[in-house]
Amino acid sequence: MTSVALRIRPFHQVDVFSEVPYLGNPLAVVVDAEGLGTEGMQHFANWTNLSETTFLLPPTHPEADYKVRIFTGSEEFPFAGHPTLGSAHTWLQAGGVPKTEGVLVQECGAGLVKVKHDAGRLAFAAPPLTRFGPVGDDVRAQLAAGLGLPLDALRDASWLVNGPEWIGVLLSSAEEVLAIEPDIVAMGDLKVGVIGPHQPGAGVDFEVRTFIPGDAMVEDPVTGSFNAGAAQWLIGSGRAPEEYVAAQGTVLGRAGRIHVQAADGEIWVGGASATCIQGTVLL
Repeated sequence: MTSVALRIRPFHQVDVFSEVPYLGNPLAVVVDAEGLGTEGMQHFANWTNLSETTFLLPPTHPEADYKVRIFTGSEEFPFAGHPTLGSAHTWLQAGGVPKTEGVLVQECGAGLVKVKHDAGRLAFAAPPLTRFGPVGDDVRAQLAAGLGLPLDALRDASWLVNGPEWIGVLLSSAEEVLAIEPDIVAMGDLKVGVIGPHQPGAGVDFEVRTFIPGDAMVEDPVTGSFNAGAAQWLIGSGRAPEEYVAAQGTVLGRAGRIHVQAADGEIWVGGASATCIQGTVLL
C-alpha cells in the first residue's frame, strides 16, 4: 500500500438487522472518506476483518444524498444490503439531512438506491435483479451435494443476482434450513442462500441461511442483498405474502430479523440498526 498522510476521521461500527445490539450483522463505517483512494479503502476493509466496511462520500449524482463505497476484505461490491442500512443509519446519526423528508437516496456502484425511514426502521428498495431464472440441472445437482440434501428436497432454485451472484434455494420448512450442514468442497464457488417457511405462530415467517465461498465456507449472520432477491422471487411467485419477516443467523447465535414489504411498486427490505462503537480512526 502506498504511504499517504494519515488524518483523523469519524468511525462507527454498527449492528444491522437486530433490535438487540450484538445479535445482528456488524458493519464498519468510515464517515468522512474524502481523499481516500481505492487501494486505501480496500486495505482498511481487509484490516477491520468484518464482512463489509463502507466509506461515506459526498454524492456525485444530483438526486443522491450521499455516496457509499462498499468493500469486503478482498473486493468492492456495487451493492449490499446490510451495508446500505448501516451506512444510512450512520449518515443520519452523523447529522445528514436528506433532500426529501423520510427518504434517503444512496449513490453506490449499482446506481441510486432509495432508503426510507418507517416504523422506526430503515428499509431499502430492492434493486432489480440482473440475472433471474432457474438454475441448470448441473448447478442444481451441485447445490444438493453442497447442502447435503437429496435432489428432490430442493423445491426450487433460482439465480437471484443483484450485484452479488446469489443463487436462492427454497426448501419445504425452516427446520430443514436449520439442519443443513454444508459440504465446502461440493459447494465450490457457488454463493447460496437457503430459505424455508416457519409454521404459523412461530413469530417469523421464514428462516434464511446464506453461505459464501472462499478458503473456508463462511455463513453470513444476516444478508440484505440475498433477502432482497429472495423477496422478489417469493412474492412474485406467490410463495410469500406481500409483507413478512424472515429470521437469519439463528445457527450462529444471532437474532437477525429482516422485514419485507411490497408497497408503492417496490419491494422494501428493512431492519433495525444500532451503533455499538463510535469514535475516530487514523486513515
